[in-house]
Amino acid sequence: MDFLFKEFSDNHEISVYDTAELFGEKGNFRVLQFSKRAIQGALDLSNPQRIVFEYPRAIIHLMEFNNSSFQDVFVIGHGIGTISGHYTEQRFKVAELDNTVVELSKQYFGYRKDDVIVGDGRQILENEAPQAYDYIILDAFTEKGTPIHLTSREFFRITRKKLNPQGAIILNLIGRGGNDKLLNAIHTTLREEYSYTKSFSLPSEGVTDIKNIIYIGSNRPIGMQDRHMAGFVEIKLGEGHIIRDNN
Repeated sequence: MDFLFKEFSDNHEISVYDTAELFGEKGNFRVLQFSKRAIQGALDLSNPQRIVFEYPRAIIHLMEFNNSSFQDVFVIGHGIGTISGHYTEQRFKVAELDNTVVELSKQYFGYRKDDVIVGDGRQILENEAPQAYDYIILDAFTEKGTPIHLTSREFFRITRKKLNPQGAIILNLIGRGGNDKLLNAIHTTLREEYSYTKSFSLPSEGVTDIKNIIYIGSNRPIGMQDRHMAGFVEIKLGEGHIIRDNN
């Protein structure tokens, strides 16, 4: 492991390093990581156009399958800019809390677009025009997980107002699937504002394994093709409590 950058910013311990192995795969990778284990993005230096992780590939499929002509996307959480950097014709607006993350994505991961605003994603989204977006993507993490103010009913109500009638919100979360009380609560809260929801997870050996969970919410039916979901399979979640700003 060869460290290229490591320091504490205002929000995280951030490191960038090169490694010859990532999650059991041999290769030549560059990684952006928060704290000790929270990997935020990875670049295959031998094939920079490749999308390394499964969850952005699954999100891209959900976007393209449910609205192949989408044009406007709002993203909360930049990382290395995997999804926004994948598209050249569509219009993205990205909210990132930490300016250091934005600079690292450009210096070490080749992010070239000028579409990132530094600030709190919820506050920035609140100032956007109604029905401005085809998709809103939530991919924001701290050392403690997804910020709670980005999972409340009040937040999901804001997202619904900023999406056009055909739009959808997609969330990338971390947890234990059906055994995770917080994930159940987020999903239950999402259903308060969206008529249709689906949840997806990568299969794992143990029910307590930490993994990526993808939610999608819309007010029209949601579709996908299993073979293009990068290994993610649909899961059913339990009931949870409604998350509110004043909880």
